Amino acid sequence: MTIRTATMNDLNAITAVEAECFPAAEAASREEFSKRLTYYNDHFWLMFDEDKLIAFVDGFVTDEETLTDEMFHDASLHNPNGAWQMIFGVNMIPDYRKHGYASELIKSCIADAKAQGRKGLVLTCKEKLLHGSVNYSV
Repeated sequence: MTIRTATMNDLNAITAVEAECFPAAEAASREEFSKRLTYYNDHFWLMFDEDKLIAFVDGFVTDEETLTDEMFHDASLHNPNGAWQMIFGVNMIPDYRKHGYASELIKSCIADAKAQGRKGLVLTCKEKLLHGSVNYSV
């Protein structure tokens, strides 16, 4: 498995993984991902199995400590010098779940946040998914 940050060339693959992970009513659109990539492509962490995108984590940086609904829809709120790394989603296609890959991806996000001098990461999670959450420190 390899992990790297995104480019606009990854847009279709990112959109496809999102569609596989979320119901249509909850999934971010191709247009939303295009805007996100324009503002903060280096805050998309992509995991590949050879050439296949199997997972990604994305989110922008802000001085706000709380993740708000507005942040999901307005990529221009990204502040590259912000204190907090927001995480909008941890997306893993079903065939690759329960192998520890999401943990590897989150650890990569944490390492980058530390290297960038962030205070921490903020991630929201649906209550039904809390059993799969992990405790990490920055």
